[in-house]
Order: sequence, then structure tokens, then C-alpha cells
Amino acid sequence: MEKRQTLGLYLHVPFCVSKCPYCDFYSLPHSGWDEELLERYTGVLCESLSRWAERLPGQRADTLYFGGGTPSLLGGKRLTRLIQAADAAFSLFTGETPPEITLEANPGDELADTLRAFAAAGGNRVSLGMQAADREGLKALGRRHTPDQTGRAAAAVQAAGIDNLSLDLMLATPGQTVVSLAGSVRTAAGLGARHLSAYLLRLEEGTPYFDRRDRLALPDEDEAAAQYERVCDLLEQYGYRQYEISSFALPDCESRHNLKYWRGEAYLGLGPAAHSFVDGRRFAYPRDLKAFLAGGEPAAEENGEETLAENSEEEYLMLRLRLTVGVSEEDFAARFGHSLPTLWRERAEALPKELIVSDAAGIRLTRQGFLLSNALIGRLLGF
Repeated sequence: MEKRQTLGLYLHVPFCVSKCPYCDFYSLPHSGWDEELLERYTGVLCESLSRWAERLPGQRADTLYFGGGTPSLLGGKRLTRLIQAADAAFSLFTGETPPEITLEANPGDELADTLRAFAAAGGNRVSLGMQAADREGLKALGRRHTPDQTGRAAAAVQAAGIDNLSLDLMLATPGQTVVSLAGSVRTAAGLGARHLSAYLLRLEEGTPYFDRRDRLALPDEDEAAAQYERVCDLLEQYGYRQYEISSFALPDCESRHNLKYWRGEAYLGLGPAAHSFVDGRRFAYPRDLKAFLAGGEPAAEENGEETLAENSEEEYLMLRLRLTVGVSEEDFAARFGHSLPTLWRERAEALPKELIVSDAAGIRLTRQGFLLSNALIGRLLGF
């Protein structure tokens, strides 16, 4: 049997204290859950890990990511149970390199006890939803924490012995300016973050922000682009290297788990709305908590029944062009047994050089090109 890639594990925790007006991730506000449900959900996740270990005998995992929602709401004891269950199922701690185990958390919560237990169980990375460093910006985003709470949460991460801190920032939000963004970047760097995610706000259908889109004081496209490029420049000055459209890290602090997505590597997601890519097949659980609790199975995504060899070159291009290294000629040849398609090269070379580069190393987007990534990828693939 061909040896499988080492997995990334993703556990979706669909519970929040309140729902942010821009968020379309599957989650339930506090009125939809209680401690009894958190306990039950933890048990079902543990059972799911065990069942999947039986389906994938001998499979190892080397990353574990708790996403949400607000997974820190599970508390230290439940997180410990889940880490232990993941290790029992997929041998997290047997590799030469310690696994990367990430917990998303909201800065507005009391985190000290949870983080200590998380670290004691082997957790070593925390991602805080900072989003902005000024009260006005946080209020506009409907966030429930304050700038001071972000500082205290970062301190709690460090006090727990976890030095790999990631912070999220949002760009092109209502009333935001290049000046306020610069303040957020400066604050994030000062809090000791090793990793920063800087996302341009997207108005997702079905969210309150989408419904109010005509009344939001949002920057226009040119201003949003200027904010993105300014943030990229500032982060570079603080020593953060951009490695993906929205991701920046100090040396050797890239997210190992997220890189699996963009490199087309294997990952298993458990929980409602969680997606997976295992043995060349893509599948996802429905956005339905009751169905997951009842033992419901994931369903194949579009093209999910096709094998890796049948439908991966185009997908590989789409994913790898999110990375600053782009599509490597060497890596592509090793993976697919031939050079980058001539048609891709010809299409790339016909596009503006300030947006896309095609050379001996491969094909990659420039910083300006990242702002038009969907359109450029479509051009390369002939859409």
C-alpha cells in the first residue's frame, strides 16, 4: 500500500458567545448552547476521531487545529480530552518534530486557566481574533473585546508558556484608514506575535453586514488596495515575511497546518461544516450540528469523487498561487511527472508583468496580483 501523507487534523467548534455581523462561518451564539451541549459535543468529536482512525489505519497526523466559532469556550479539560483523543487516534506526538497544535480564541474571554491546561496537554500555538487595535474599529466590526483585553489575552498566552502567537487583522472595514491600520500593525508587533493574518473584509451573503452593505462606510476598491499594500509594507518592516495572500510570519513561524491546505496536502476536518482532503478525495460535513451529533456522515464535495490524478493540476495551480512562491516548476514536475503546461506559461506571459511572473522557477503572483488573484487564475485556466 502506498504510504499516506501525514495528516493535518481540524476540529470545528461551532459555538460563540455572540455572532459577529460579518461572519459566515458555521457557529451558534450563546442562546443556542450550554455546558451540557459542550460536553456532549466533545464526546462526539472524540468518538469521531476514533472512528476515522479505524478507517485510516496507521495514519499519522502532525498538526491539530481547533477552529470555530470560538473553540476556547470548550475550556481546558475538554481541550485536553480532545488532544489526547487525537493523539490516541493519529499518533500526534510520535514524530521527531513536535506537532503544531493551534487554538483559536477570543481576546474578550478569561483565558488564563484554559491556556495553561491547553499548554500542559501539548498545545503550542494560539490564534487571537484581534481584528483591530482601536475601539472605534472594534465597535464597527461588532467585536465584544477591547484593545486592552487583546493585550491581556496576549500576555496570558505567554504566561501559559506558549510563544507561538498569531493575531488576526481585518482590512477595508467600515471607517478604517491607512493610519488606523498602521496603529494595529504596530500594536500587533508589540504584543509579540510571530504570525499575522491580514484579511480584506468580504461581504458574505446571509450576514448582517451583507444586508446593510449599502449603509456601511466601506473604503472603495482603490483605498482597500492601498490599505492592503501598506499593511504588507509595514509588516515587512517589522520583520514579517509574506508567504500567502493574507499570511505573514517571522522566520520559521509559518502556519504548518494552513500550509497543508495551500500545498494540496492531506487534512481531515471533523465537525459540522468541516472539510477534508484525504486520499485524493474531498468531502465535508453538512452545516448541521444536530446531524453531526447524531453520527451523520460527510458528503463528497463537487468533484469530490474524482481521484487526485484525474483532477488536480488545475486545483493545484489555484491553491499554490495563493502562496508567494507560487507554482514551482521543480515541485510541479515531481508531483505530476511533467513540466508546467505550455498553455499556462503562454497565458501568464501575456498578462501584465506587475501582476504575474513566469520564469525558470515557475509561475507566481506579485503583491499587486494577489489583489486580483481570482481573475488572474481564471485567465490562466481559460475561464
